[in-house]
Amino acid sequence: MHVKFSYILAAGLAAGIGIWMSSGTVVVGGVGNGENATPPPADRVAEGTDSIFRVKVLELTAQDRQAVLEVRGRTEAEAKVAVRSETTDDVVRRPVREGARVSAGDILCELDAGTREARILEAKAALAQAELDHTAATQLATKGFTAQTRAAATQALLDAAKARVEEAELELERTIIRSPIDGVIESPMAEVGAQLSNGSICATVVNSDPMIAIGQVSELNIGQISLDMPADVQLVTGETLQGKVRYVSPSANPDTRTFRVEVELPNPDGRARDGVTAVTRLPLPVEKAHKISPAVLTLNDDGQVGIRAVKENNKTAFYPVKVLGGENDGLWVGGLPEKVSVIVVGQEYVGDGETVEPVLETAEVSQ
Repeated sequence: MHVKFSYILAAGLAAGIGIWMSSGTVVVGGVGNGENATPPPADRVAEGTDSIFRVKVLELTAQDRQAVLEVRGRTEAEAKVAVRSETTDDVVRRPVREGARVSAGDILCELDAGTREARILEAKAALAQAELDHTAATQLATKGFTAQTRAAATQALLDAAKARVEEAELELERTIIRSPIDGVIESPMAEVGAQLSNGSICATVVNSDPMIAIGQVSELNIGQISLDMPADVQLVTGETLQGKVRYVSPSANPDTRTFRVEVELPNPDGRARDGVTAVTRLPLPVEKAHKISPAVLTLNDDGQVGIRAVKENNKTAFYPVKVLGGENDGLWVGGLPEKVSVIVVGQEYVGDGETVEPVLETAEVSQ
């Protein structure tokens, strides 16, 4: 008897289904109910949340940090005086040259005296005549032969004569132009034969001892600077000088909101020159700070920059920080507790107040 293949196939499928149903394993929606059955997705997520997240931490202790404030500026001589003529005439003698060191009172330029000496003689003669007239008038007034007003008039003439003598002598002195300060003669200088009028410059004298380093400090840092604070000044020419702060401006520049600061530098040998670019370094008060790697910085939900740390109960916490400065091996930050366990790996995957399993960083970290 011939049996169709379709009958045989149907019988085989029916037998297989019967055997499977008798095994007791039922799969509903792709999930079995046996011992090795895969749990539903919701159960798998719940099981995952029950495990504690592991993070790597580094124990940090605050250190004393000596911050240095750098102020860029330039040098400026203590005094720079343009010595001007107070009269008009030709230069007949110049005892010093450009670059020479002079003392206060040394002659810089000598002008032609002209008729000034003759005017002094004339004024002195008039003074002698006025003295004789005053003496005679005084004696006659005493004896009653002339009025007291006559004696007073001669006294006025005598005072005027004395004034003319002093004026003539002063005019002669003005032909000798002297240095008012100690210093070095700066070029250019008036040449012999040149005519100087009233107010013309004979020479400029520069006193560079002490030298002054000036700079501008922002309003954020001006409160850290005080008078007599020590300072190191590095000049672009290579010299390094030590000095102290001698002046802090009481008011800010209205355009830049910066304050002028002056540092006085002893300069007896004249190594430092006027107008040279200078970098002034001011050591600020010692403060407690932590040195960290920039990689451990993170942001909280409010956008604040800080670090995440682990407290004693293995709970995470966020600490905002203030960046104080940077070095080749890390950043100096403030605002952290004296001792803190900083999360160095995994800080981006945990939130605040979560329980974690801290793993202590054992590698040596440069401090």
